[in-house]
Amino acid sequence: MSAKRLPQTTAYVRITHQSWQQGKIEGEVRASEYEWHFQWRFRQGILSVEPSLGRALIKEPLSRFLEQSDYQLEPGGDYSFTIRADI
Repeated sequence: MSAKRLPQTTAYVRITHQSWQQGKIEGEVRASEYEWHFQWRFRQGILSVEPSLGRALIKEPLSRFLEQSDYQLEPGGDYSFTIRADI
């Protein structure tokens, strides 16, 4: 009997702007054929993701990634994380 593997998708993140004074990080995230732009206002805990197509799939895992990695993220940096879903 083999265990069923959960689907996985790798999301790729690029940080395009960071301002500790303004309390925000901006960037792009790609997963499968989707691409979004995001702005995370970390002092308020507000994450906005555009466009709306597929946003429900990426917003929660992206939020977790940003919260875990915020102090390590730098403008121009490329990062990735795994989503436990097939996007």
